[in-house]
Amino acid sequence: MIESELKIPVEGLQGIRRRLGETDAEQISHPEREVNILFDSADGRLAAAGQVLRIRRVGGRHILTFKGPAAFDGAVKQRREIELEISSSERLSELLHALGYAPGMRYEKDRESWKLGSARIDLDHTPMGDFVEIEGPVHCLAAAARQLGLDPAGSVAQSYISLWRAFRRQHPECGRDMVSDP
Repeated sequence: MIESELKIPVEGLQGIRRRLGETDAEQISHPEREVNILFDSADGRLAAAGQVLRIRRVGGRHILTFKGPAAFDGAVKQRREIELEISSSERLSELLHALGYAPGMRYEKDRESWKLGSARIDLDHTPMGDFVEIEGPVHCLAAAARQLGLDPAGSVAQSYISLWRAFRRQHPECGRDMVSDP
């Protein structure tokens, strides 16, 4: 599957929640902590190729994700994404280690999700600020952003990993991992 998204930084999520409530949007999940662990080879081959291999834990679910290199259609980021649900992140970590991949950076966010027309709207609270991710068919992303009072041109191209690394340069007191307080 090709993932198409806009990621727009915002000053707080309350206004977006209010706008979603004023539309025909449907909340599909309440805020929940996501824990993501990235894996790569010792030589960083996946990161160097713009690829991501991660295990995500959210609630009682465990999801393995591969993302290919990103391409851009204007402000819209597109990349191949393969996800599968697994029964045990610990067993999968063992398997990945046996294949030569080691855990690297860990990042967390509190995410709630909404459905607005053909778009999925994710409200993400992270240790470096709040973001709205709009995912769906390319032709509906900008319209969904505008419906929420957001400017699609304000979308950022970077992943949370890249954004965190840039944030750490401004805030050297922050650790390698992007983790929140409980």
